[in-house]
Amino acid sequence: MKNKIKVFRAMHDLSQEGLANEVGVTRQTVLAIENGKYDPSLILAARIAKFFKVRIDDVFLLDLIDE
Repeated sequence: MKNKIKVFRAMHDLSQEGLANEVGVTRQTVLAIENGKYDPSLILAARIAKFFKVRIDDVFLLDLIDE
């Protein structure tokens, strides 16, 4: 799954640590999600989207071709 977390963080001038604190995870979790090494749970994806005030599919892109 691809994502635009880094883009949204930049738009909000927010560090990985800052986002992690806002959504209740570690900075390492945010890093792993951004790098595509970890797919977040639906609840975490919803928390991230809610924080940025967008829809989940605005942040996360399901790429079925690679799977």
